[in-house]
Amino acid sequence: MAHRITTLGDITTQFDVILSDVWGVLHNGVSAFPDAAIALEEARKVGKTVVLITNSPRPAPGVIAQLRALGIPDTAYDRIITSGDVTRGLIAEGPSKVFLLGPERDLPLLDGLDVEIVPEADAESVVCTGFFDDETETPEDYTDMLKGFIARSVPMICANPDLVVERGERIIPCAGAMAAYYEQLGGEVRIAGKPHTPIYQACLAAAEEVRGPFSQERILAIGDGMPTDVKGALSNGLQLLYISGGIHAAEYTLNGQTDEALLNAYLKGQGAAPGWWMPRLA
Repeated sequence: MAHRITTLGDITTQFDVILSDVWGVLHNGVSAFPDAAIALEEARKVGKTVVLITNSPRPAPGVIAQLRALGIPDTAYDRIITSGDVTRGLIAEGPSKVFLLGPERDLPLLDGLDVEIVPEADAESVVCTGFFDDETETPEDYTDMLKGFIARSVPMICANPDLVVERGERIIPCAGAMAAYYEQLGGEVRIAGKPHTPIYQACLAAAEEVRGPFSQERILAIGDGMPTDVKGALSNGLQLLYISGGIHAAEYTLNGQTDEALLNAYLKGQGAAPGWWMPRLA
């Protein structure tokens, strides 16, 4: 059973490095969770190295700008590694004729890469960062497009493996949902973000640049997403603090609060065993 803690400081003496999720832990896409940033700042003050690990398809500079706009200070973390950062390596491997499936704001993902952005009919690979309109669309709306790609054996590179995220009080689909549907239809998908190993390797390399060598037993991951944060941390041998107030809260919320018995039943049903939990990082 996961143990309930009150503050991050309850367990930080056990760790040297903290890998913290961003969306769902530090903010909900609309508003920051101020206590979360303070908790990470306090951890850094006592010598911990904090690396933010996010499935955002944007390279790190774009996420840093977003965090600042939400009021999350640079002092809350040492480094940030995004799915966009590690996905650029997959894109660079080719094919070079790329169709961007997602909003234009994600074009910086392709900046500086030796690729040609082409129309759907000419694509040799699909880089999926999300939906053209994630407020109204579902993966099924793209069925004809996706089947066309599959008929030509066009691989999909998924730049954001999250299935959904919070946006304020709503749950919004992400590129991971599109990738899952593409696989369901028979397409090939390539992913480097959470829960896959490349993004964790990049985070640990960044942490080592900051503080020098450290033991894997001294790493704590923090996250709220079961298929990404939780499965990724545990499958990569990391200890985990689960944030229960995120995207899965409806599974175990009773009378407006996390019910511990329901939570532990949910975690058991998912085959997940985080060491600790708290509703929001504080």
